[in-house]
Amino acid sequence: MTIRTVLAEDQGMVRGAFAALLALEPDIEVVATAADGDEALAAALEHRPDVLLTDIEMPGRTGLDVAAELARRGAPTRVVIVTTFARSGYLRRALDAGVAGYVLKDAPVEQLVEALRRVHSGQRVIAPELAVAAWDGDDPLTERERDVLRKAADGSPNAEIAARLHLAEGTVRNYLSSAIAKLGARNRTEAAATARERGWL
Repeated sequence: MTIRTVLAEDQGMVRGAFAALLALEPDIEVVATAADGDEALAAALEHRPDVLLTDIEMPGRTGLDVAAELARRGAPTRVVIVTTFARSGYLRRALDAGVAGYVLKDAPVEQLVEALRRVHSGQRVIAPELAVAAWDGDDPLTERERDVLRKAADGSPNAEIAARLHLAEGTVRNYLSSAIAKLGARNRTEAAATARERGWL
């Protein structure tokens, strides 16, 4: 299956390099490129790609603005941020904007390609450096996220967790997804293990 991708990056040389590298992958097709946030949003709405690969800081809208607007419009495109900014504050804002992946520009290209594939398959991908930075400080989980994660840790299905906590099943899914994203985990089991390691469960 081909991963249709829009690439947004304001530096022409970097944009060209990314496009050339991605073109070498048999399962990735760059359907459009954009030099700023407004172009990125227009291209994503026109082409409805599987993934938008975008920088954060660009003229016009930022990559985070574009991600938030796509989420507001219910667009199917999943967003991967690729940036030089290894700061947990950016990560938190990215997660709030509905971003599915956050990788750093100095990572090997193989990691970027793998991130695109994982995001396309429905996973979230966060650079390990960012996940560690996000852990430095206060517990990022809300009380409800913690409750749901505790129940999920023993393997209970969503329906059972929902019944035990008197919540809708969709609400349980949302809490789990949020907790997994905040912890930079691949799934609920890993999220629960990480939270327990940090003393948050």
